[in-house]
Amino acid sequence: MDNYAVWAQLEAKPGKEKEVEQFLKSAQPLAGKEQGTTSWYAVRIGPSRFAIFDTFKTEKDRAAHLAGEIAKKLFERAKELFERAPEILPLDILAAKAQGASGVQGETKTQSA
Repeated sequence: MDNYAVWAQLEAKPGKEKEVEQFLKSAQPLAGKEQGTTSWYAVRIGPSRFAIFDTFKTEKDRAAHLAGEIAKKLFERAKELFERAPEILPLDILAAKAQGASGVQGETKTQSA
């Protein structure tokens, strides 16, 4: 199970919504190349609000992602595209339901006969 995540919340400047959408879509291939990034989502949560959600097995993988190409490009374009600096929140995953996830962190699987 992935134990770590990142939530990055973004507010597009007026008139920059399409550019933010395209920027996020263009980041997907970079996320695909990150071996330690288990899942990566770019989402719209309102007319001008966007977010990125990623998951990782280890803190080391999360740290590598936060120092990687997507983060660099995000902050390079922040003043141009966003109302304020992206809000980056590191998260600890407590429980999950995802393909391949085992459930609650620290849970031990038991088999019944």
